[in-house]
Amino acid sequence: MAETGRLTAPSVPLLGPVTLLRVAIIAAVLAIWEAVAFSGLLFRDVVPSLTVIARALVALLADPAYYWNLGVTAGEIGVAMLIGGLAGLGVGILLGANPLLARAYEAYLYYLGPTPKIIFFPVMIMWFGVGPPSKIAMGVISCFFPVALSAAAGMRAIDQVLIRVGRSFRLSASQMVTKIYLPAMRLPILNGVRLGLGVAIIGTLLAETKLSNKGIGFLIINAYSTFNMPRMYALLIVLFVLSIGVNALVGKLGGAQAGR
Repeated sequence: MAETGRLTAPSVPLLGPVTLLRVAIIAAVLAIWEAVAFSGLLFRDVVPSLTVIARALVALLADPAYYWNLGVTAGEIGVAMLIGGLAGLGVGILLGANPLLARAYEAYLYYLGPTPKIIFFPVMIMWFGVGPPSKIAMGVISCFFPVALSAAAGMRAIDQVLIRVGRSFRLSASQMVTKIYLPAMRLPILNGVRLGLGVAIIGTLLAETKLSNKGIGFLIINAYSTFNMPRMYALLIVLFVLSIGVNALVGKLGGAQAGR
């Protein structure tokens, strides 16, 4: 029988309800912000209009000094994540593999993990000075705890069959880590890295706002001190977008690993 019509794919809405709701929330927040800016309810320039913030954002992105300071902060956070992440991973594997050590020491991680790390900043200054090493140290102690706790939990969740297989092949300790432990616990580790990255950014930026002459934290507190509110908001927006982008990148990496 001759074909009487063509098969057509079902139409898919361009924007789903979740996306529309997100757009509506953002639009509402921007509208409220603009209304407050023009109402005069707050002191002048405390809540500048979106147009003024947009101009400050364009000026910020055209300023070479911003990118130099961004590189300083990114370098501090990167080194902090490398040191704190590797230390947390090692401690997590050790605690997850040894029940005695876990019972003896893991409680300290749970108690110290939620502690605001900024209280250690005076100690970091005495130990490492006022330069980048003290900011890196703040990032290290901030990201260490989430990575260590996630790695310990992931270590305990590994299928014992995999461990027995590795031992039956007489794998060394380093081979067990690289061929059995890390592949099996990659998702908990990535979740710990995401959490650790967030607190490392917070710890590093807080340290930069307290005592520093470079970095994004310094630029933010300097804009606040000189009452340059549009520049301060522009810095916060860029920092917010960059943090979301990095977090999304780590999340996509975790999704790609899970799909394998």
